[in-house]
Amino acid sequence: MFSYVIVGTNDLEKSLPFYDTFLKELGSQRLKETPRGAFYGSGKGPMLAVMKPFDGNNATIGNGSMIALNVANPEEINRLHALALTLGAVDEGAPGVRLGTFYCAYFRDLDGNKFNLFCMA
Repeated sequence: MFSYVIVGTNDLEKSLPFYDTFLKELGSQRLKETPRGAFYGSGKGPMLAVMKPFDGNNATIGNGSMIALNVANPEEINRLHALALTLGAVDEGAPGVRLGTFYCAYFRDLDGNKFNLFCMA
């Protein structure tokens, strides 16, 4: 159903290296670049784009918006959450079990966009 999702950034020079490093660990890479940002993916399935807003205004976070990334297992979630924090992300919820079998962790990227790393444990 989804082709791509866009998160806004105000600083491509900081954001793109963050996503280059982080998304590589999920098997994704830059697939397409534009003057406003880049699209990441594996070449199969949906992509994540990191872009400056088209209207020229500042990128802002969506209250209640979040992107969930499916991860293979709890150990990978722990590792990726720690990596995101090392790269400058902010912790929004330490790794752990929620809702019985939902293992996840939350972080905000350099622009404040919220992400969830999850698997069904």
